[in-house]
Amino acid sequence: MTLDYPSTPTSDREAQLLAALEGVQRPDTGESLVDAGLVAGVDIEDDRATVAVDPDALAGEDGEALAAASVRAARTVEGIESAHVEPASGGDSETAAPDDTRTTGVEVFDHVVAVASTKGGVGKSTVAVNLACALATDADVGVFDADVYGPNVPTLLDVDAPVHSTDAGNPVPVDAGGVEVMSVGLMADDAPLAWRGAMAHDALADLFADTAWAADDVLVLDLPPGTGDTVLTTLQEVPVDGVVFVTTPFHTSVADTERSLDLFHENDVPVLGVVRNMRSFECPSCGDEHAMFPGEDTGLDAPVLASLPFDRDLQGSPTPGDPPAAFMELASEVADRIESAWEPDVPADAIDLRSVPPDGRRDRVREAVAARTSGDDLVLVSDRDPTPVRSFLADLADVDPEVVAPFEVERATPETWVARTERP
Repeated sequence: MTLDYPSTPTSDREAQLLAALEGVQRPDTGESLVDAGLVAGVDIEDDRATVAVDPDALAGEDGEALAAASVRAARTVEGIESAHVEPASGGDSETAAPDDTRTTGVEVFDHVVAVASTKGGVGKSTVAVNLACALATDADVGVFDADVYGPNVPTLLDVDAPVHSTDAGNPVPVDAGGVEVMSVGLMADDAPLAWRGAMAHDALADLFADTAWAADDVLVLDLPPGTGDTVLTTLQEVPVDGVVFVTTPFHTSVADTERSLDLFHENDVPVLGVVRNMRSFECPSCGDEHAMFPGEDTGLDAPVLASLPFDRDLQGSPTPGDPPAAFMELASEVADRIESAWEPDVPADAIDLRSVPPDGRRDRVREAVAARTSGDDLVLVSDRDPTPVRSFLADLADVDPEVVAPFEVERATPETWVARTERP
């Protein structure tokens, strides 16, 4: 949004907003923000307010405090649910980012990796920010905090508002020392967020589309816990290349995680693997390692990317490019898997028909069947539903199609099917 910065309010609501801003004082002088002439303009669209402030006043820690106080004041006006402070044009501080160095929208990233959990409190956001910091060792990385009801990423990375904007009015992520960060938590004050589903969806959709990123290699997307509307709409609107699930080894957390894996499969998002967090702890007295959850459940239909201990060294604010070693290993696993995320997990001798012309597919299957003996495993990969192959196998063996069993077909990726059976 680009403001015209009117010298006087153009509506009663804008007048109420300016009146609320009269109570905001400069931290350095105690003077009213409005009386000091630092408010260049205000704009209200539906339930969202934008306050344009002299960019020089937004510099440094005092500027951050001023922006936060302005947001809180704006939200006291009836009908305003969210507020945003942006630098006005002019001033000596370079707070607006050049448009030609940034691209709007999450589609700019080569890869989008989501971090999810079915329960809160399992360390999802901690894993997300540390993964981002580890990937930043050799990539340009951004973090998008989509956990609208508990946006913890800014706290974990020790960053704060204000969120500045480009000359075109697009919000610019906050720099966490080598990782770009965008979060609803940076756009609102510290009040609890009690948004209904539609409001949360609209806020995220705007940020997904409008945020102006400089990074373009990997975006780490911190999802809300659970499988609610926000998660579903995010998966439908953001081109997610793979998801990392975070769980504790406790049996109920593992069971819920197992059920949630299907949601991502149904939305054509590959599950890269699972992080088992808080698996064990080291006794500070004797140094022995103890399980946090005795009798842990190991029944997950997904690879375990990392098993992390309950360790204070993993709980601090990570440094981009220099996180704890455990997360460097996790980042390496994720980087390897994201490159092959759309490749199905099949044996080396699988019959791959994806590059075979239609008129040569029967011959390819016939040759593969001839090279096997009855009862051998037969795995077929295709770019279309391979169910008709069952009848063709029956014809080759001169048996009823029902004899070709089991015959299991799985759509492994949006463009790849896998059939598993035995040679009749």
